[in-house]
Amino acid sequence: MTSTPKFAHVVLQTSRLEEMRNWYCTVLDGHVVFEGHGLSFVTFDEEHHRIAFLAPPVPLHDKSPAAAGMHHTAYTFASLDDLLDRYAELKEKGIEPHVPIQHGVTTSLYYRDPDGNFVELQVDNFSTPEDATAYMNGAEYEQDPVGPSFLPELMLEALRNGTAPEELQTRKWAVSTSPDLPNPLEALTR
Repeated sequence: MTSTPKFAHVVLQTSRLEEMRNWYCTVLDGHVVFEGHGLSFVTFDEEHHRIAFLAPPVPLHDKSPAAAGMHHTAYTFASLDDLLDRYAELKEKGIEPHVPIQHGVTTSLYYRDPDGNFVELQVDNFSTPEDATAYMNGAEYEQDPVGPSFLPELMLEALRNGTAPEELQTRKWAVSTSPDLPNPLEALTR
């Protein structure tokens, strides 16, 4: 029997080491563990590093949104309150989502880092992986696996006014409060 690996970290190659390090430390509420020799290691939990930056001694070209490769990394919060608190904190610091999406299985805010990589901050909309998987195998997800966009400011206001997270974490709520937003898939590909 083979053992199952556990995800450890992501390394991003960049010509903007300081800017990238600062952005990720802000977005993930992380801190630097080690930095030097063109490397920076950052963590935000018990792991010695979760994200690292490599600044090679050669010029790098900016990534094209049309290039093949990793699309985004995702970080999960324990509750909608936690996700929206982070949204508000980041907005105060001038960092706003590129596109919010109500996937149905998650409520997600996609940000772009200084190099143009997407970072998803999310909360699971189901209490168990089995319930989430069942939803993903259902009709609503089959018809639209991406889901609609929404206005996080409206969601934060509704949450603060007492609307239950279970109501806010639905596609129905997103569509009813933000019906005329562009297709979020387009924003994820440019």
